[in-house]
Amino acid sequence: MMELSHSLTLNEEALKQLPPAKRPIFIFEWLRFLDKVLEAAHKSDIKGCQKQLVAQLVGQMNESPGPPTRKLVARCLATLFSVGDTFLLFDTINKCNDVLKNKDDSPSYLPTRLAAVTCIGAMYEKLGRMMGRSYEETVQILLKALRNAESQLRIEIMMTLEKITAGMGTAAGNVHKDIYKAAKMGLTDRALPVRCASALCLMEMTKHAPFLYTTEIENLSQLCYRAFDNSSYDVRCTVAKLLGTVLATTQNPPKEFVKGTSKGGPLKLLSLEEALTVLLTGFLRGGNSFLKGTGEMIKGSSSVSREVRVGITQAYVVLVQELGALWLERNISTLLAHLTELVASPKATTSHVDAVYSRKCVNFILRATLGRMIGEKAQIAACKEITQLIIKHMNTVEKGYSSTSCVVSALVGCVQKTPLGIPHMRGKVLFNIAEELLRSASQNSRLSLQRTQAGWLIIGSIMTLGIGVVRGLLPRMLLLWKNSFPRSSKEIESEKARGDAFTWQVTLEGRAGALASMHSFLLHCSDLAAEDTVRRLLLPIEAALLMLSSITHIVKQYGQHLKASTAMVRLRLYEVLALLPPQSFESHYTSILKLLVSEFTLAESGANTTTSLLRTMCHADDSIILGTWLHHTHHKAIEDQLQANSASGSGALEHDSTFLYRPLPEGESVAGPLPLGVAVIDASVILFGQMFPLVANKHRLKMLNLFGDMIRAAKSQRQEAVQMNIFTAVLSALKGLSDNKASFGQDDVKKAATSLLLGGLTHPNSTLRCASGEAIGRMAQVVGDPRFVAEMAQNSFDKLKSARDAVSRTGHSLALGCLHRYVGGMGSGQHLSTSISILLALAKDTTSPVVQVWALHALSMIADSGGPMFRSYVEPSLALLLELLLTVPLHTAEVHQCIGKCLQALITTVGPELQGTSSSVVMVRWSLLCGCELVQEHPDPLVQAEAIACLQQMHMFAPRHVNLSSLVPMLVRKLSCNHLLLRRSAVSCLRQLSQREAWEVCEHALSLAQGNEDSDQGLMMTETGLPGVLFGLLDTETDCVLVRNVHHTLTSTLQALATSHLNLWLTLCREVLTSASESGSGEDTGEAGDGGDDDDMVQIHTGGEPDPHPSIPPRWTTRVFAAQCIAKIIQECENNRAHFDLALAREMQTTKMKGDYLVLHLSELVRMGFMGATSDSDDLRLEGLHILHLVINKFAHIPEPEFPGHVILEQYQAQVGAALRPAFAPETASHVTARACEVCSAWICSGVARDLNDLRRVHQLLVSSLAKLNKGNTKGLYNESAATLEKLAILKAWAEVYAVALKGADCGEQSENGEDERPEAETVTQSSEESLLSLVQPELVALSKSWLAALKDHALLSLPPEFSSQLPHDGGAFYSNESVDGVRPYYRSAWPPMLYAAALWLSYGGFDKVGEEEMNGTDDSPTSVNITSPTTTPTKTVEVINTDRFYLLLGICLEWLCSPIHSDDPDRSIVCLKSLETLLSSPFPIKLVGPNNSLTTEIATVMHRQVLSSDHTEVHQLAVTVVSLVVKAAQQALDEEKRKKKKHKDEKPANQECEGCEADLLGEGKESGEINSAQSLVFTALQVCLCTLVRHKPRLAPQVVSSAPSLLAPPRHHAKSHQVDALLSSTVTLLTALPNLCSPAGGVAILPTVLYLITGVLKECGSKARLSHISYPTPVPMVVVLDALATLARHPYARDHRSQDQWCSLLQSALANIIDLSKTSDDERVIDEVVVLRGIAQLILHAPASVSRPHNLQYPAINLFKMATQHQQLNVRIQCIQTLESIFSHTDGEVSTPYIHALAPRILEYLHESHANVSSEEELQLITESISAMELLIPRTLPEHRNELVGVLVGIMVGALQDTNRLSSVSQHTRQLHQYALSRLQKIGPQYPQEFRAVLTSKPELRLRLESAVRSQQEARSKVDNTASQDTMHHQPTIKLKTDFSNFASKT
Repeated sequence: MMELSHSLTLNEEALKQLPPAKRPIFIFEWLRFLDKVLEAAHKSDIKGCQKQLVAQLVGQMNESPGPPTRKLVARCLATLFSVGDTFLLFDTINKCNDVLKNKDDSPSYLPTRLAAVTCIGAMYEKLGRMMGRSYEETVQILLKALRNAESQLRIEIMMTLEKITAGMGTAAGNVHKDIYKAAKMGLTDRALPVRCASALCLMEMTKHAPFLYTTEIENLSQLCYRAFDNSSYDVRCTVAKLLGTVLATTQNPPKEFVKGTSKGGPLKLLSLEEALTVLLTGFLRGGNSFLKGTGEMIKGSSSVSREVRVGITQAYVVLVQELGALWLERNISTLLAHLTELVASPKATTSHVDAVYSRKCVNFILRATLGRMIGEKAQIAACKEITQLIIKHMNTVEKGYSSTSCVVSALVGCVQKTPLGIPHMRGKVLFNIAEELLRSASQNSRLSLQRTQAGWLIIGSIMTLGIGVVRGLLPRMLLLWKNSFPRSSKEIESEKARGDAFTWQVTLEGRAGALASMHSFLLHCSDLAAEDTVRRLLLPIEAALLMLSSITHIVKQYGQHLKASTAMVRLRLYEVLALLPPQSFESHYTSILKLLVSEFTLAESGANTTTSLLRTMCHADDSIILGTWLHHTHHKAIEDQLQANSASGSGALEHDSTFLYRPLPEGESVAGPLPLGVAVIDASVILFGQMFPLVANKHRLKMLNLFGDMIRAAKSQRQEAVQMNIFTAVLSALKGLSDNKASFGQDDVKKAATSLLLGGLTHPNSTLRCASGEAIGRMAQVVGDPRFVAEMAQNSFDKLKSARDAVSRTGHSLALGCLHRYVGGMGSGQHLSTSISILLALAKDTTSPVVQVWALHALSMIADSGGPMFRSYVEPSLALLLELLLTVPLHTAEVHQCIGKCLQALITTVGPELQGTSSSVVMVRWSLLCGCELVQEHPDPLVQAEAIACLQQMHMFAPRHVNLSSLVPMLVRKLSCNHLLLRRSAVSCLRQLSQREAWEVCEHALSLAQGNEDSDQGLMMTETGLPGVLFGLLDTETDCVLVRNVHHTLTSTLQALATSHLNLWLTLCREVLTSASESGSGEDTGEAGDGGDDDDMVQIHTGGEPDPHPSIPPRWTTRVFAAQCIAKIIQECENNRAHFDLALAREMQTTKMKGDYLVLHLSELVRMGFMGATSDSDDLRLEGLHILHLVINKFAHIPEPEFPGHVILEQYQAQVGAALRPAFAPETASHVTARACEVCSAWICSGVARDLNDLRRVHQLLVSSLAKLNKGNTKGLYNESAATLEKLAILKAWAEVYAVALKGADCGEQSENGEDERPEAETVTQSSEESLLSLVQPELVALSKSWLAALKDHALLSLPPEFSSQLPHDGGAFYSNESVDGVRPYYRSAWPPMLYAAALWLSYGGFDKVGEEEMNGTDDSPTSVNITSPTTTPTKTVEVINTDRFYLLLGICLEWLCSPIHSDDPDRSIVCLKSLETLLSSPFPIKLVGPNNSLTTEIATVMHRQVLSSDHTEVHQLAVTVVSLVVKAAQQALDEEKRKKKKHKDEKPANQECEGCEADLLGEGKESGEINSAQSLVFTALQVCLCTLVRHKPRLAPQVVSSAPSLLAPPRHHAKSHQVDALLSSTVTLLTALPNLCSPAGGVAILPTVLYLITGVLKECGSKARLSHISYPTPVPMVVVLDALATLARHPYARDHRSQDQWCSLLQSALANIIDLSKTSDDERVIDEVVVLRGIAQLILHAPASVSRPHNLQYPAINLFKMATQHQQLNVRIQCIQTLESIFSHTDGEVSTPYIHALAPRILEYLHESHANVSSEEELQLITESISAMELLIPRTLPEHRNELVGVLVGIMVGALQDTNRLSSVSQHTRQLHQYALSRLQKIGPQYPQEFRAVLTSKPELRLRLESAVRSQQEARSKVDNTASQDTMHHQPTIKLKTDFSNFASKT
């Protein structure tokens, strides 16, 4: 039915058919549709139905509409008259006036009157002066109605008066004063929303009525002060906006009124000083006049209410904001001086609390103006000004130990936030100073207290420096703590007997300081708090407990002023105990609990102090009840002081000086410790919550009973304070029980707790009711008993059914909600129906909005926790919510807020079902969207935030049904609102939308830039669209949550759109970076040469006037984020090659006429990287260098199409060098230099710089950095770990450069040795690489030692903690002992390149240079490597040094490769494997490794692990290579051992043969052939080969794969075919080498495996499918496999009498297996015939004759060859005959003869059948190969049969000769055959002259044909010779030289 509402006029027939309950929704939907239609309609569209429409709308006005409906009626009427005719306008106005004149004051008529007032306001606002003079009567009627109006009507009338003022402007000047009088009354109305409406009305009047900011300014300001009294947050914000705006208008009046006059002459405006004095007076005196004598201001003591001061504070901010940032920059001095005067006034500091609050107010003003409105340059100037003011005032204060120690501790506390820290020695020096202060405290009684406090404060701050500093100081710390407390009860008793009040104060302060430093130690150095340390800490803690148990007597004896010191000791003790393991002080539970309970029950205190933790202990979603949403506004800092609990918002540093160094909570920008009385209760509550789960039931019962007694015993306010503290403690305990999964206890404990908590549900204090409900819910969760839940629920049911008071109803409603929240839908399902029905009934109670709020809040909790069980209650709940939305007054915003939360819960309950199409789901979805619309229409920002959250939730489940075209513009508008929570919601929603529909979101947002309707809302929507707006937000927002969401939104949008909208994003980022750098180009605001204006934000409009509200230049954090975005853009473009290929990008743009590519913006990228790298901010420099690094990596090898042989980055060499140079300046921070080193190495290694001079620019920077490697050469500003970071970065960069240089040199040598066929570009690069090595060479000796020293450091630091004692006591080569923990990450990052470089250096002569180093004495340098011991050792031999170096590198490699995380970083594994490969290719390591069987086996085992655990083919390849090198080393060692044994027994020549055989037994397997798998290199190598092969070819051994499918699965990373081929080849080669390591018996033992794997590879790689696309040459794996078969076939053990039989038998099996391949392969893997034939041939040719002799092998082989000679494919036949040639030529006739007999006739038969005319290359090759094969048989034929064979061959070849006359006309292939046959005949003739002559004699026709061919050949040759000689004589150069060189002949 609802779709029938979408008509221009109201469908009254459809309306009548609806039930009465649904009619209001139908009407609302019609009005909503009408509102949208009328906005876009033309006059002609509505001309016919305007009269009916007006009647229907006026009729609706008389139908008692609710707030949303009346707003729509009013809007539609106003739009209707503005679009259509106005003939019924005045009639409608009169009808509205008549409604107001009606005397009916009944509640039922109120909605009609409200609707009439709303309609009047809407029409005047929309139509303005079209209303004529009707406004006079209307205003008088409204003012008359205002006198006796109800609060809702007063609100609406004031809003309408505001709209009349706005619409009529100055035309209604004659009624302005009447309106002003009404508004004055409204400002102090008892109904707070009326005050807001009145303030808004006056604010609008300010634009049109000058008397407000001239003659009435004093009265108006007084009214505002009175309006602040007993105000709400909204009232304060609105009235402050009014006061600030009016005062700002006095300084900047409208132009049209500047020249106006009043009766007394020209208008007199306030000066700036007078305007500020208005606010100053209000702040100091409240409502007293500022023009009266100021003597009272100084002498008087009348206090000003906090609401007034908070309101005036906001007015200060509004004043400055209205005047603009430009004004602020020019008047910073005036404003600061004024605020300083304010905060220093005695009236602002009548008490300590007032002083704190006044400071907070001034702080807020400064942060809201200077902190947000101006640019960084102006902020620096302001900071200088503030510093001067502070110094000026500090000069009047006596300074001493306390102020100095505070400064020191604050600075030390900040160190943890800096990236580089401070030197450890500074901490030690400070500790010595502090220790001396403590020791000397007793020497001067006047300074004892200050010295004691200063000493402990500094020590506490030193703890924040971390473990590196504190570890060495811990013994002294423990001694200090121990000596600060009495060591026994006797000492405590003796203390009591001596001393006075002062000494006790010093003592207590000292002990509090000791405990504070202990707390800091446990907080920042928890890793040092081992069991032994904790045990020693407990001694002073126990002494403190003993002292506190008897301190009461001391306080009574020496005075109450010791109470504060005692409380401080207790506070510190509680804080320390909260950080210790509770089990450690279990024996003291009783005494501690007594202290805690006494603390928060106020047993020893007369003050009614309450804890500050109660609100935070409650659930975050209860903010609507607790009012904690105020903590999420910009005004939190000042609004906190208006909260109800003790000392709220009064946090100040003087309360607890340790907050100078403590870490700030997230989101807090200023430390604000609460007063001591509150802080100690808070600490006791926290500790009580930790201890409660650990104490026995009897103690729990006793405490809970005591709590009840204490509450009953207290009265009035004290009772409330005690109850609040107790409930907070109980909540803390319940939270502890829940976290520890502990039970609550026995029934008596439950009963005691229940009776305690239920009493709070009916307490008048709403916070206590909330805490009680929360506690009952948590208790139900902890108890976990359904019966308990049922009892609690039933109790609330009964109370709610009988109770009529709001307090009981609200408390028990919340209890129901909390029960459901904490036990979930399943745990409370049986109570669900009753709970919902009761809460729905309570929510209808319109007489009590507070009951509605609590009931709806409880309903939302139940819906959230109910899950699917709540689904059946969605429809009735939704119907109620819609009813409430249409009827509840707008000023009860809390109700609407709760409705929004309920809608969110309902949307979540329905969930993905919302996408359905069934009628019920469609109705629910429509109702939910309608509810969202209604909530969204509410004017309150908090309600709008809930609406946004509802729509966000709806978009999550049903994105298609959320209208982004209206949602996104609304969200963007909200970004400029003043309410933080609303902005947060808008950004959060945009973040979600951008993750799914980024493009649509940006398109809809951009539509705002096309209209000007939002220009007055502070939006800066430009062509950059939403991203530009969000970047602008980053410059003004300080809320960390909002900023984080903006970052995420921008990142999501960038990831979705960067590649398609590349220019937009790069332009945006460039503007952020360039505008900041341009505006901040001058270092000082007054710097000459900037045009003489020191304003960094001046923006001149076309009219010549500077913009008073310029945009803020991007701040450094925004610029850093922009730089990060650039890096993300580069990374996002990685998947499209066109972004990194200039030629392709240009081609794409030319052919497709669209697209934008990153490579086309390369100059911009380099420029932005340069700007970042050369900025003043270290963070931005790091990001700029990162951009350059990415640019180098991505574009280094991109060719420049216009200049072949060059790359596009060559033109940016100067920019890169200039960007890097500042990073190597001495004053540059270490982490920046470290990043620059990375960029340097990337640039040098990229090969972009071709010329040596170009390369030297950047290279020189690295050379200059080498001076920093000396141990003592550090800046001294930063922590030692910063120097380590820098030095390791330098070494890492050099290592990378060296590796590239050496690789280039190797390539150069290879190109010199072989033919250089590289393209020009590569040749040029090569020359630069050769030059590069020459640049590195001079530094290599020092670098190599540094690399080895750094690697030694890394190896030592990698030791497990239990070996920490082995670390050198004085640190390593590049780290100090104190910085051990800090430098480990730096070493972990830097070691791989240094490892590879060190391996290369050692392999390229490093092992040989040790002797030179020893002779030159250079091994004793500060960075020399000393592997075996950290202490000084005797001079080592060359071999020992080399051995140590090798084992260092080997150990690092194996340590990483064996680590559990090696598979997460394959790049490091590759470096380690390459290093191993490099090392093991060198002679020295080979000699070292080869004889060590356990080491070789271990290395092979590690390689086996790599094959199993890595998914990268390159890792597998390197692992196999390393194993091959290890096998080679072992083989050399074995050969050497065999040689020695043979040499040793050389004296017995008779037995030499036998002795040689004995040497073979040294191999693995010995005589028996048994191989010990645990210690066998051969076995491990076989494992490596097997796993490598089956991982890449699983079908090779399926049974092996199935045994460990997870380990042997195919690699996940796809490898290229040539990589796999190379890997297979290496593996097969390794397999072939393994038998050499074995004895004959051992060889036989492994041969089956080897042959199985080799033939398996043959099978896998020899399939027709794989080889079909390969014609020639044969694939590498096949060549290697065939070679392997040949190697194994000719192996010595095949002819050794001890292994011959078994070896040959196995070879026969292999031969049989190969033969069977042609028969047994499945269809997919049909083996290529040629592969089988070649495999057979290898075994026939190279194995002993006995292998192929058996007929069961010989005959099948011959048959395969026969079939191949008749194959359809000529290529197969060619290769078959080629293979047969090798067999025919075998020297052993026994092997070759069977094949000759079987196959030679077939070849001859083919030659006879072949034709002389050849049509293809293959046919030609087949004939020639066949002839060649038959030629081989001539010498092997018996003499008597040779004539016959020669005759046949000669006949065939002569037959191939062509007629010489036709030779030129035949095909090329036929001509080639003719020439081949002729050449072969000419060679056969001389070889076999007799046979040849006999054939030609017997067949004359052959002779004639041959003679003709020879004659023709001779004639052709002679002709060619003649032509060549003529060319030599007569040929002239074809290109004439322009210069005549004849004159340059040499003269004698």
